[in-house]
Amino acid sequence: MPAYWISSYRAIDDAERMAAYAALAVPALTGAGGRFLARGLPEQVYEAGLEERVVLIEFDSVEAARAAHDTPAYQEALAALGDGAERDIRIVPGA
Repeated sequence: MPAYWISSYRAIDDAERMAAYAALAVPALTGAGGRFLARGLPEQVYEAGLEERVVLIEFDSVEAARAAHDTPAYQEALAALGDGAERDIRIVPGA
């Protein structure tokens, strides 16, 4: 069953650290089997109406998404980001 890695950025405090993170995270996550389905600011919001940057990545399974997070390459990306952003990351199984 596929799984989805959903990142919501509540705040980006350091654009340079964010850029360094993205340069490392994209190849780390695609190299671990992730497929970027969406990323950016919403075109439309409803309900709570939060204008947050969102990233949606599909993996083959929850286990694959967890393993991608724990790879040395992604850990390097996290170190580059440091405290440059406040975000929420969730891994959700597909239906």
